[in-house]
Amino acid sequence: MTPPVNAAELLARGELTVRGRIREASNAALYCTVSYDGQDAACIYKPIAGERPLWDFPDGTLAQREVAAYEVSEATGWGLVPPTVLRDGPYGEGMCQLWVEVTPEAELLALVDGEEPGPGWKAVGFAEVGEGRTALLVHADDERLRRLAVLDAVINNADRKGGHLLPTGEGRLYGIDHGVTFNAENKLRTLLWGWAGEPLTQEAADVLEGLRKGLDEGGPLTARLEPLITGAEIDATRARVGALLASGTHPEPSGEWPAIPWPPV
Repeated sequence: MTPPVNAAELLARGELTVRGRIREASNAALYCTVSYDGQDAACIYKPIAGERPLWDFPDGTLAQREVAAYEVSEATGWGLVPPTVLRDGPYGEGMCQLWVEVTPEAELLALVDGEEPGPGWKAVGFAEVGEGRTALLVHADDERLRRLAVLDAVINNADRKGGHLLPTGEGRLYGIDHGVTFNAENKLRTLLWGWAGEPLTQEAADVLEGLRKGLDEGGPLTARLEPLITGAEIDATRARVGALLASGTHPEPSGEWPAIPWPPV
């Protein structure tokens, strides 16, 4: 397919055709094509009607949270979330996100023997691998992952699994599946703990300062988030950005919530 020039406009206005279903997804996720003004692309459409209820998130809000994650990603300038819009579709309103072709050989996560990660890797924690054995879970010491770790801290991502990391052949890295984000309570649960407690990069601090300004009352990012998440959730996002800037470090597990998602991939 021809790469879209304006992916967000294509996703929002194009004719959506369902081609199949992603059966591994916990909520309804449909593989589609979208066509508009001579352009077409593959995409994922997640109708709100196909969302399963969760005990700690209001029903029928996951699609909006996915779009909110995209808006925050765009505000960082890092482009870590594929273009994502809220639109009507064959099964009602839902999230529509550009499909990303991944590079399977890109290695971002690994299980290794020993108690310390090798060069170029960061330790996450120990995992049981069967027959009473444990192995050290590590992730790459990769600038792209570090940026994503900052984004996850801002949006309070409760489910950053390995399968949600999409490296591309062009060297980009995207994160997907952001339905369980922006909770007003601390829910951060991720595989990207390798920088926990370490100082933020100057780049990250500058990006966070930009987010703080955008999240001011009447700020541009606030205006984009208001139709998608609650006022209390926007306030909590402001507070997380402020806390990151005040500490100057990557967050550490709180101990109040499982730190690593299960299954991790």
